[in-house]
Amino acid sequence: MAKIKENLANIKTSSTLEINELSLKLENEGKEIYKFGLGQSPFPVPDVIVKELKKHAFQKDYLNVSGLLELREHIAKYHTNKNKYNYEAEDILIGPGSKELIFQTQLTIDCELLLPNPSWVTYEPQAKIIKNKVHWLETTLEQNWHVTAKELDDKCKKIKDKTKLLILNSPNNPSGTMHPNLKELALIAKSHKVIIIADEIYADLSFNGNYESITHFYPEGTIVSSGISKWCGAGGWRLGALLFPKNLKSIRNVIRNIASETFTSVSAPIQYAAIKAYSEDHSEYLKYSRKILHSISNYVHSKFIEIGINCKKPQGGFYMLCDFSSALKKTNEINDSKSLCNEVLNETGFAMLPGVDFGISVEKLITRIAFVDFDGKIVLEKAIKNKFIDEEFIINNCPKIVKGIKKLMDWVKQQK
Repeated sequence: MAKIKENLANIKTSSTLEINELSLKLENEGKEIYKFGLGQSPFPVPDVIVKELKKHAFQKDYLNVSGLLELREHIAKYHTNKNKYNYEAEDILIGPGSKELIFQTQLTIDCELLLPNPSWVTYEPQAKIIKNKVHWLETTLEQNWHVTAKELDDKCKKIKDKTKLLILNSPNNPSGTMHPNLKELALIAKSHKVIIIADEIYADLSFNGNYESITHFYPEGTIVSSGISKWCGAGGWRLGALLFPKNLKSIRNVIRNIASETFTSVSAPIQYAAIKAYSEDHSEYLKYSRKILHSISNYVHSKFIEIGINCKKPQGGFYMLCDFSSALKKTNEINDSKSLCNEVLNETGFAMLPGVDFGISVEKLITRIAFVDFDGKIVLEKAIKNKFIDEEFIINNCPKIVKGIKKLMDWVKQQK
């Protein structure tokens, strides 16, 4: 029997993908499932981009390892404006989703990883695959679930003489909140020469419409991770981008070489189509996507607060961290976040993820929900037509959201 490498033997299927596969399995068995587990944009890929994909379906040649030049030029222009740093096509690397590109970056840099607690489910397993040491940075609900400058400073002082890589995600998955003080954090990161991966995959979905980035204060030490999965609804297309400042060009070059030996290049038709994602005006699509998500988040938040589930109002994206500690008493059946999620799924069909998957202590009754179980195409069309999006709009147009939240609320009430 083949011997599995020790550091890989306990790597499991990503919990977000696992809950999606389980939800689909249960649905196929005839059960009604409310899919608040996987964080996938419900909105359709804008039609102009879909048409461009059809137009370029004949493209069959391998493209440049770095990515299609015209696409990189448009991404450079787009992010030069958004991130307030002069990017050029040569600073950009296109890959099969930002997840793979973040992995390649962790693989390349000889470093120790700094992760805010909580963080997206994949950052830590990637570090384990590579055997990079992980240091958790504690956060609290009162801190908006983001690391403070003091916490970063204290941690960096304890791990001297090591290259430090911080992955920063804002708006955040799993909390949906934005970092409250990027300028102060940037000053500390700069003083300790921390390299930052700014995972900005949700940045265009901030509810206030502002693109807030740590590159506005520390561009020279920040690698931006971006793509079309979340704001453009094209998660399954698998196209992401890394943007490097000039002085981190050596990292880009090595990642490019690794890419040439692993994924070669991203699908040609998708790269041609993605040009339209960065060159066309999608302001109305984004405006109403944000409005819908904002309204749903307010609806869910108000319902949860009503029954004692403690949660911070999201400020972007489609996630929320939910603390059931005040709403439920621990029992033999429900004594940690995993057993809570299993019990809720079995009893109500409501699928969510335990906080432990995001680095939160398992004994805390904290879960993450993704409020995306609605028909994004229909709801977006109605929102653009009606203009006004309130609770009544959500009730009338997002039945699975409303019914799922009611199911969960009724279950919580029954436990008291």
